[in-house]
Amino acid sequence: MDVLTGEPLALDLVNTRARTSSGAEYDALARADDCNAWLSAQSGRLTVPEAPLAAADLPAIRQLRGHVEVALAAVRDADPPPIKAVAAINEAMRAAPPYACLEAAGAVLKRGRKRDGTPLTRLLAELAEAATALLTDPDVGKVRGCEAPHCRMLFLPAHPRRRWCSPDLCGNRVRVARYHQRHKTT
Repeated sequence: MDVLTGEPLALDLVNTRARTSSGAEYDALARADDCNAWLSAQSGRLTVPEAPLAAADLPAIRQLRGHVEVALAAVRDADPPPIKAVAAINEAMRAAPPYACLEAAGAVLKRGRKRDGTPLTRLLAELAEAATALLTDPDVGKVRGCEAPHCRMLFLPAHPRRRWCSPDLCGNRVRVARYHQRHKTT
């Protein structure tokens, strides 16, 4: 199953847990191959580790996702996020803090940004930073859940009338179901 991407990175992380159209649970972070495919899909806005992640790396990513999900649910409800979730997100950022560096490309110098740490700690730090950006964004209260049955995806609507995570997937399923309901022969 392909996981939808294109929302803020922290929402894409939370949306790695999905439901199929039949209502079955799917977790893109349950298997290393699926996780690496998701990371590849995020390569434009996330520093993908040089080597594929191993199955042993997945529990840490799933744990961070859980903390982000809990904190996001609290913030969306205008409740204080659990201290444990905030601490876990902060710890992930602290494990591989970014630093400025000077990069040379021939005679041209430019300012860059790097992180020390293992590929996993660097990845977790980037995901935690994305979560921090979303959780502190004034628009975080606008995050919605898809209205399609069996869908658990979250999205930040660009338009206030948006109701589905994807108009092509969930939106189309709802419209087709409504059509069949209206034209059902008895």
